Amino acid sequence: MEITTVGIDLAKSIFQIHAVDEAGKTLIGKALRRAQVLPFFAKLPPCLIGMEACGTSHHWARELTKLGHEVRLMPPAYVKPYVKRGKTDANDAAAICEAVTRPNMRFVPVKSTDQQAALALHRTRDLLVKQRTQLVNMIRGLLAEFGIEMARGLRHALELATRLSAGEAAEVPSVAQRVVTSLADQIGALQVQLVKLEKELLAWHRSSELSQRLATIPGVGVISATALAASVTEPERFRSGRQFAASLGLTPLQNCSGGKERMGRISRMGDRYLRRLLVVGMTSLIRRARSAPASVDPRLPAMLHRKPARVVTVAAANRTARVAWAIMTHGGTYRAPLVAAA
Repeated sequence: MEITTVGIDLAKSIFQIHAVDEAGKTLIGKALRRAQVLPFFAKLPPCLIGMEACGTSHHWARELTKLGHEVRLMPPAYVKPYVKRGKTDANDAAAICEAVTRPNMRFVPVKSTDQQAALALHRTRDLLVKQRTQLVNMIRGLLAEFGIEMARGLRHALELATRLSAGEAAEVPSVAQRVVTSLADQIGALQVQLVKLEKELLAWHRSSELSQRLATIPGVGVISATALAASVTEPERFRSGRQFAASLGLTPLQNCSGGKERMGRISRMGDRYLRRLLVVGMTSLIRRARSAPASVDPRLPAMLHRKPARVVTVAAANRTARVAWAIMTHGGTYRAPLVAAA
């Protein structure tokens, strides 16, 4: 019998293979080393290959597609129900092989190398921002031990470290002053790297027509626009903007029983990085709505009168995700809503 479907459980060095024929009979169940994967599939006739969407999965999907196979990536959470018993590589590969054939399975589009390069910039920038925050908090905690309270913000941390290095804080021992100065130097080095990364992201943004159109949405800047353009492949696979917002975890959880439907908190499933960028962007927009209501969508100030600010922020992020889906799917740029005549 001829192999028609293969499930691969990816790993760093050992890959588990589970292959079946058209009738679902298991033909191959074996482990391959990394160097053996491509030669093994080069000998097989074109078949359907399933993998979980995880680290290195997009690379292997591109390589196996070059060999003539049809590769489908699936969210790991959707594969888990097909695991029969026990957590083993063989059981996982068998579950992947079965899940990829399900007609109602949802698949993850394969990203291009250009998209993954842009996302590498985003991931690195996100890591450096977290490290910078850790260093600032470390400085604040150390100085608090000597009764010095530091105002919030990166600028205040660097200014205070400069004063310490100049000897303007006599109440702090010299050893602690040297430690704080060293931490401030690390923050300065991180700032230099962040500026370089943001320049590269700006260059990528200027080269991407989609990213430029997404940046016309209020509250969506270069960082959010490039992240959306690089992360979302085939936006038309979502039937509506609500489905796209749901994929980012921005829609309420539904609890329906006995004919009664209750809406809960947002699901927080999907890409947490995109969700965080949209929420942060809308937080900035909400602040502007409070200080200059005429400069934002008139619906935002009206919502702020009825709902708490955080609820309005998440609702605005949900709406922004839907607008982004419409722009990615239908083209064009953001158009402000028409204000009804009085």
